[in-house]
Amino acid sequence: MYAPICLFTYNRLNETQKTLESLASNYLAAESELIVFSDGAKYPSEENKVEAVRDYVKSLSGFKSIRVVEAETNRGLANSIISGVTEVLDEYGKIIVLEDDLISAPNFLNFMNQALEYYENDQQIFSISGYTLGLPSLAEYSKDYYLIHRPSSWGWAIWKDRWEKVDWGMEDYPKFKYNIFKQVKFMRGGSDLPLMLWRQMNGRLDSWAIRWTYHQYKQDLYSLCTTKNKIINIGAGEDATHTKRIKKRYENSLEDVGKTSFHFDKSVKPDKKLLKEFRKKHSFYNRLVDKLRLFYFIGFIIMFI
Repeated sequence: MYAPICLFTYNRLNETQKTLESLASNYLAAESELIVFSDGAKYPSEENKVEAVRDYVKSLSGFKSIRVVEAETNRGLANSIISGVTEVLDEYGKIIVLEDDLISAPNFLNFMNQALEYYENDQQIFSISGYTLGLPSLAEYSKDYYLIHRPSSWGWAIWKDRWEKVDWGMEDYPKFKYNIFKQVKFMRGGSDLPLMLWRQMNGRLDSWAIRWTYHQYKQDLYSLCTTKNKIINIGAGEDATHTKRIKKRYENSLEDVGKTSFHFDKSVKPDKKLLKEFRKKHSFYNRLVDKLRLFYFIGFIIMFI
């Protein structure tokens, strides 16, 4: 049985349509169950947009089955994902998760399901990612996947026995924030992580993903990432709740080959060169370059206003 696909939507009809059109074009779509969690409107002015998304989803076909779970009130993305994923995992034991602004390659579900099956009993693998950064060494990398210290929230999969161990309340954070050695180790997945976690714990960020990432670090686990990118994000813009602009370091093209069978090996270890390139993508320097690009773009626009 293939893992159920769990899609989280809100009020963006255009992005949701594109996300579901690409998902329905996946080779395994007709054999997969789709569960859509639709969050309630945060403001009265958004109610019509939310209803438009729900009406569209209810008109869908192309999947083995479609279930729509409609929230009566606005729960927010973090609460919606934590509760929705927990609910589906309690029923199925494994899950593939998408948000409403992700275009998937036709073989996305093939990769995710095969990886879920192969590593089901390998407790060192925390999650599966269908998205990959454009790391230079991947151009010549022969394997279908590599291991990383940081999970991705753009098209991912997980098992119940990993998910249920996450401490969403972050009970041990007070000890972590004063331990420089632990913070340095956390930065194996990127130097931006400690600050993101601090913002979360101080009410300046509402993220389930940084808490999820912190759990992987604490347990010293790996996430398995596809070598050929199977996800692109189309959600940046003024209507987006969390992503106003896709940062340059996250840009990557979608895989254009139709491979449907993938090779995995439990003996493969993390590639040090790829880990270094991954960490560099999230370095202070690259984050600064992204900000400078944004300021330059804003300044260029202002010149013509």
